Amino acid sequence: MNYEVELLEPAVTFVEKLALKMRAKVFRTIGLLERFGPQLPAPHAKTLKGCGGLKELRVKLGSNIVRLFYFHDKGKVYVLTSGYVKKTQKTNRQEIDRAVRLMNEYSRGKKND
Repeated sequence: MNYEVELLEPAVTFVEKLALKMRAKVFRTIGLLERFGPQLPAPHAKTLKGCGGLKELRVKLGSNIVRLFYFHDKGKVYVLTSGYVKKTQKTNRQEIDRAVRLMNEYSRGKKND
């Protein structure tokens, strides 16, 4: 079963700035999300508790770690909001808040259509 993955502008901008090998790994992981959707297992995906359905796509290349935030829109559509390079053990709260804000803005925009 195939799913559609939509990238919001902050996610596109983030991915474009990554080094070539990391960018390739990110696109490979996005491909896994397209293929498996809600069945995408750890270590590739994780649901963030208390964040209104926000999840993180987890990409690691050597010692470099990237997190992309995404959510299920409807049907077979997943939306990537934003991402960041992880440098500490904990997920960055500011980045989560930004992703939640982008998710809410996206949802409000859909209701106005």
